[in-house]
Amino acid sequence: MHTSSLFDVKDKVVLVTGGSRGIGLMIAHGFVVNGAKVYISSRSAKVCDKVAEELSKIGPGQCISIPADLQSLDEVKRLTAEINKRESKLHVLINNAGATWGESIATYPDQAFEKVMNLNLKRVFSLTQALLPLLDLAATPTHPASIINIGSVDGIHIPTQETYAYSASKAALHQMTRVMAGHLGARHITCNAIAPGPFESKMMAQTLKDFGDQIVGNVPLGRIGQPEDVAATAIYLASRAGAYTTGAVIPVDGGTLVKAKH
Repeated sequence: MHTSSLFDVKDKVVLVTGGSRGIGLMIAHGFVVNGAKVYISSRSAKVCDKVAEELSKIGPGQCISIPADLQSLDEVKRLTAEINKRESKLHVLINNAGATWGESIATYPDQAFEKVMNLNLKRVFSLTQALLPLLDLAATPTHPASIINIGSVDGIHIPTQETYAYSASKAALHQMTRVMAGHLGARHITCNAIAPGPFESKMMAQTLKDFGDQIVGNVPLGRIGQPEDVAATAIYLASRAGAYTTGAVIPVDGGTLVKAKH
């Protein structure tokens, strides 16, 4: 089989939450330039619409904006209804929307903990649950439908910053990914997680500004992640190439997790 057909995602219908910036945008761009029809959602309608327009201009795929605040269960239901109105099946769901909060353990607010856990974990479940009928309709034994959850290396190792809820939410997301994979395999739906290390994103911007050299110094490959690194991993998981991979948590981190301690 020719390699290009193994990684083909042309005409697949894809939803990327938090797809208007950061890692979500990197992934959305990767699918659009490879011919997929990509829906992106984010809280800001203005930003979401603008990004969708820009990505569609790049082509050859297309990008459609459906703004939604996924903290809210009603918004999850509305987003699902919008996708159902427009599509008869969904090939790929990429759960990327997330929040973080760093603060000293003494003052870490209850509300912040709640917000991070809700968006990063519970709403990933809510949206996946709501979109399962559309994923079922896309799934076949040789070309399964694909759920890709964006976790983090901070759900695997101990982060330097005091990001209690974020780290816990990502560790839980990795485990939920495995549980979903075990139960959805019989329906020809794969479920995997990508655990990115340091990438240029709004969430990482301040950290990179303050500790950039130190962060790069902790990456054995000696650089932070590029858009192609995470987009290509998602395309592998969503294409024929990754059709027999399920329940995996794939670090895309330049070796951060395996750095030898001196």
